[in-house]
Amino acid sequence: MSAPTILIIDDDPDFVAVTKAILETKQYKVRFAYDPDEGFAKLEEETPDAIILDVMMGKGAGGFVFARKIRKDSRFAKTPILMITSMSEQTGFDFPGDRIHEKFLPVDEYIEKGVEPHVLLEKVEQQLAKKAGDEA
Repeated sequence: MSAPTILIIDDDPDFVAVTKAILETKQYKVRFAYDPDEGFAKLEEETPDAIILDVMMGKGAGGFVFARKIRKDSRFAKTPILMITSMSEQTGFDFPGDRIHEKFLPVDEYIEKGVEPHVLLEKVEQQLAKKAGDEA
């Protein structure tokens, strides 16, 4: 069995580099894109086992649009999405109540940036295990 593939979509090259290094400590195959359009092109090439997605990219919240777009595509509807963002730090905005919502924010996990490496790895492992269980 080959190592799971994780696709990182984030416009911050430093965040991508650090996250890639963390994931590679567990031998994950890591691919990345710096904007939602490039991310969708990467999805078309190879469906990852999980996606790490930023909210704020470019001039807006491109991560929201991206998440909703791929949830409507049957090829990717079951691919776990871990949304990692610094949105509340940048804007002061946070979600009241539950952040994850199947229509507004259709992701599997929502984490603020600055997450500890072991927590990130734990969340990725949880989503991969959940996906494996869903496919069994």
